[in-house]
Amino acid sequence: MAAPRKPLAKAAVEASAIKNPKRFKDRTEPKPNGPLGAPPKWVADTEACKAKSAWLLFQKEIPWLTESDRMLVGMAATIQGRIMANQEVGVQALNLLRQMLGQMGASPSDKSKITVPDGDEKDPDEELFNRS
Repeated sequence: MAAPRKPLAKAAVEASAIKNPKRFKDRTEPKPNGPLGAPPKWVADTEACKAKSAWLLFQKEIPWLTESDRMLVGMAATIQGRIMANQEVGVQALNLLRQMLGQMGASPSDKSKITVPDGDEKDPDEELFNRS
């Protein structure tokens, strides 16, 4: 079985891209297409499930989520919403929620793998394009 594909950001940090430049030569990764945004209409608060409240909680506590994560956040919000509404949630649903949180980078070990730009960083190419 082949090793899982390493993201470009991780390869840069670990210097894998320098050790094996051919492996990362033509690889590009998708850019985020916008913030997570408000929950869709199908994610709503009911007496049995507080999915909208869970969505807003995820939006606040996991700020690096983007628009392309909306489907995963919707599924996780549905399970978390049932917990928030004091509904009976089985072991399988809790395990699925734990896996989804890990995929979203919300578990303690996965948070260390997330890099979020500060916004204070200067673009190194900016000086080249803004010459007087």
